[in-house]
Amino acid sequence: MSHDATDEVGGVGENRIVTALPSADRYDLFGLVRSVTLPVKTVLFEPGAPVNALYFPLDGVISLVTPLHDGAIVEVATIGNEGIVGVPLVPQNGLAVRAISQVAGHSLRIDVEAFVAFTVRSTAFRALVDRYTQALFGQISQAAACNRLHSSEERLSRWLLMSHDRVGSDQFMITQEFLGQMLGARRSTVSVSAGILQRAGLIRYVRGHVTIVDRAGLEAVSCECYSVIRAELERVVDLTPERHPPKATPELL
Repeated sequence: MSHDATDEVGGVGENRIVTALPSADRYDLFGLVRSVTLPVKTVLFEPGAPVNALYFPLDGVISLVTPLHDGAIVEVATIGNEGIVGVPLVPQNGLAVRAISQVAGHSLRIDVEAFVAFTVRSTAFRALVDRYTQALFGQISQAAACNRLHSSEERLSRWLLMSHDRVGSDQFMITQEFLGQMLGARRSTVSVSAGILQRAGLIRYVRGHVTIVDRAGLEAVSCECYSVIRAELERVVDLTPERHPPKATPELL
């Protein structure tokens, strides 16, 4: 990583896939990535278009969405610091989704050629990518059932909890319009659901600014899909004390 890139990364979160790598592999990967800032609504790739780069989010949230002919979009998964944006990678082909930054944040970006080469030479990285891809498909399946069967308040609580896990802060920005698109609900429905959660003392929501006030209460309101998805993602990496490196490394300072 360049000096400028390491300066930009300093002080933000860490990606759990990168952190779980053995030290030698992790340092090797640092030489292949560069840090980028992803403002809200940044499109990383479009459906069917070749994936030219992959991303390891450090904070913020990336949505995988399916755009419809009428302009509407449906969220199929969200990715944060537990994962990789761009998998499963199919060289020369794209994915059937759009990747768009939903909550602003930082990420490590790697060109597709470097990603493929590193996957070949690092068995530890390849195993993590495979396990994460399986967990991502599990998240997509669970979210599909959730969107069909659970109430707007339950689904909004799940979305807020997953975002809270990833951004590293009790406060983040998200508009009602964007939430409606992500949840597949009308803006008025999102407004009513957010109002219910706010009156219950679980969140504060003012002009697109969300504050998580009562995390435990929000978990109690959410459907079981949050815990199911989180458990699946937790199994991707084994963050035991022996394998978990210090947060500060020379490359990131």
